[in-house]
Amino acid sequence: MATPKTIAFHTLGCKLNFSETSSLARQFRQRGYTPVSFQSGADIYLINTCSVTDRADQKCRQVVRRALRLSPNAKIVVTGCYAQLKPEEIAAIPGVDLVLGAAEKFRAADYVEQLEKSTDKGLIRAGEINRINLFEPAWSFGDRTRSFLKVQDGCDYKCTFCTIPRARGQSRSSSIEDLVQAAEQLAAAGVKEIVLTGVNIGDFGKGTEVLEGRRQPHQALFIDLIRALDEVEGIARYRISSIEPNLCTEEIIAFVASAKRFAPHFHMPLQSGSNAILRKMRRRYTAELYVERVQLIKKYMPHACIGVDVISGFPGESEKHFLETYQLLHSLEVSYLHPFTYSERPNTPAAAMPGQVPFAERQNRTKQLQVLSEKKRRSFYQAHLGQIRPVLLEHHQPAGGFTDNYIRVELPETTLPAGELCPVLLRSLTADGQVLASPQKELTTENPG
Repeated sequence: MATPKTIAFHTLGCKLNFSETSSLARQFRQRGYTPVSFQSGADIYLINTCSVTDRADQKCRQVVRRALRLSPNAKIVVTGCYAQLKPEEIAAIPGVDLVLGAAEKFRAADYVEQLEKSTDKGLIRAGEINRINLFEPAWSFGDRTRSFLKVQDGCDYKCTFCTIPRARGQSRSSSIEDLVQAAEQLAAAGVKEIVLTGVNIGDFGKGTEVLEGRRQPHQALFIDLIRALDEVEGIARYRISSIEPNLCTEEIIAFVASAKRFAPHFHMPLQSGSNAILRKMRRRYTAELYVERVQLIKKYMPHACIGVDVISGFPGESEKHFLETYQLLHSLEVSYLHPFTYSERPNTPAAAMPGQVPFAERQNRTKQLQVLSEKKRRSFYQAHLGQIRPVLLEHHQPAGGFTDNYIRVELPETTLPAGELCPVLLRSLTADGQVLASPQKELTTENPG
């Protein structure tokens, strides 16, 4: 290139998307492009989209308009799950120059270089999702205190509400050797915490090898991966981003409890506390199994944090079904909820199911779950006051960060730099739910990291 081009990135959606955007930024930097902030006004904008909610199109349009206001002559490139599912819809958004599907995403630099020689708008490069059988590595670095490390992609589950299998393809994984090497590189670069991400990370090991165009069976299991990662020197702690309850085995729970570096923090999707609704969703567990998993985690780690995804207003969910969910969550020793209002996704079985719940009622149920979540979070925080726990400091004023068991704290008295891992005393809970803490010299044996 005659003159260096600037490129700005915007990520919508999950931790997996953040890891992939960060990897794309490194690719463009290696090609001579200069990554800049979104607000700086760039020559090229790359938007990595999500498809989980029905607002994907609205959010994408908003970001495109913002980019063009900042840089009217910029080239606009859109990729990600929404781009794979609805490329024509995105290509029709005014200002979009190029749409890249799931397989094409990791060749974005090649396509952008071709785009710069073209005057066409709304170009689409999105192949069939069933052709994707290779794992593309990704991890974030330099844009956050911690790193998101992608260990698995795609999903073989057939949940009736979900578009992810059509957006990301079949389940496939990296190898243990490659992930250990990536963790070692991140440790050498000064990263203290790694969050393991994927679409269905408990399914790790499937599709690690492809022979004659076919994915091979599991070459390893998730338990094998976390055992290997736990031995990497220099990483202070790992978090498991989310794991299906049927795949969160007692073996995994027991290992995390005894591990040197794995945080006592689990995020397990429930989606519904009603077995009738779970069957409609085609989830692979019952409410009883979910309860068993929560009890196992608390048996091994009473101080563990447990987060829960839950969907309100799924087709056929009566008031009785919703109350089953609410009462189950109220009784469980979980720490916080991520409630989602059900939204119809095109071409999913759930969208055509009878018994669609009025949208206002879906939102009302979500609000009830949000209130319950806040009560759960405050109760969890309150139970740990007076303890000393390790915190990874982050950039903000006042200084703060997360404990190993995912308690958000503020440290108004500290001048320690971001990236520092230090023990703190959890002193008090403010009216708005913030935990105030003070740095300590060392951890007590009663409150290990």
